[in-house]
Amino acid sequence: MDVTEVLLPGVGLRYEFTTAAGQRVAMVARRSGEIDLALYESGDPDECRELISLAPHEAETVAEILGAPRIAERFADLTKEVPGLSAGQVLISEGSEYDGKTLGDTRARTLTGASVVAIVRGEDVVASPSPAEPLRAGDVLVVIGTHDGIHGVERILGA
Repeated sequence: MDVTEVLLPGVGLRYEFTTAAGQRVAMVARRSGEIDLALYESGDPDECRELISLAPHEAETVAEILGAPRIAERFADLTKEVPGLSAGQVLISEGSEYDGKTLGDTRARTLTGASVVAIVRGEDVVASPSPAEPLRAGDVLVVIGTHDGIHGVERILGA
């Protein structure tokens, strides 16, 4: 399936695709975390038939249902808007000294300036984890920061 991606400066990203049934669907992922879903009339590509606006927590729920790995991709896409800002994924491997410890125990943000914005745990996502969130082997941390900051988190976690 072809997905058209358009950067909307100051707003976020717009994704658009056509379903197998011929319906045009657009999704605007706003920088604020809100998501707008639009379904267009088949005969008029400019006439929106249905618009659904989702608050950030609702968008996170939909993302969890549709697949947690997309959250990491979305953060990576959104960082394209901000020069010098990157997104990365860091795995907590078996035998990591942080397996069973909390996110705060890593002191990752303090030491690197990079922030862990989500933890992907199997099919579940812990969005905006607190420092008290326990880490487990197999967790994938979604990290936002500078390139060096993300590599610093990888070094701390032994990735």
